[in-house]
Order: sequence, then structure tokens, then C-alpha cells
Amino acid sequence: EVQLVDSGGGLVQAGGSLRLSCVASGFTFAGYAIGWFRQAPGKEREGVSCISTTLHWPYYADSVKGRFTISSDNAKNTVYLQMDDLKPEDTAVYYCAAVNLLGLTIPMMKTGNGMEYWGKGTLVTVSA
Repeated sequence: EVQLVDSGGGLVQAGGSLRLSCVASGFTFAGYAIGWFRQAPGKEREGVSCISTTLHWPYYADSVKGRFTISSDNAKNTVYLQMDDLKPEDTAVYYCAAVNLLGLTIPMMKTGNGMEYWGKGTLVTVSA
């Protein structure tokens, strides 16, 4: 059974940090791209960051560049999203998602549309 378990969300003050984790099981981790997406109340889902062996550099949304860092531990089938200098506008439910490397597209990294597997999400709340 394919499963993505995302965790690490919480309440933090502006300027603070959180690290999200996405543990994958049921598929060959190295053959997939893993992305983080977020959705704030009343807003469309947006891609935050994505990592894969086919990307020369990880993808980051402009709004998080320089503040968020994505990394992976293949031995643990885990992808992390280190979020620093958090801002109230980062408040959202964050989801990790996976897609086979052959199916990864730029629009997919930006919207999440077409990603094959999804975690249930973890809530990040940043207070002013």
C-alpha cells in the first residue's frame, strides 16, 4: 500500500522555524519526485518545493526562496522541508505528494495537479 505521512506542523511566531517531514512507503522512493504543497483558507493550492533525482536543483516557489529548504534522506524514505523566517502568510495546510519521475512536469510542481499520491496534510500556523 502506497502511503505518505506528513507531519511537523504547528503554531509558531513570525520569524520562527519548523521542519516538516514526509515519510513514504509502498513504492520505490528513488524513482519518484516528492513535492510540498500548501493551501490556505480561501486560496488555491500552490506548490512550495519539489525534489527529485531529475531536477538539477530543487524547485522553490518565489515566495519561499531563501527561507525554505527541501532535502531527502533516501535511506529513511523521507523528505524534509525546513522552514525558516516564517511569515503569517505561510499559514496553511501543507501536504507532501509524490509522482513518478517520468510524469513530473513544471505545472505539476506549481499546482500539484496530477501528483499521484498525497499525504493527509499538516497544519502550519504562523502568528504575527
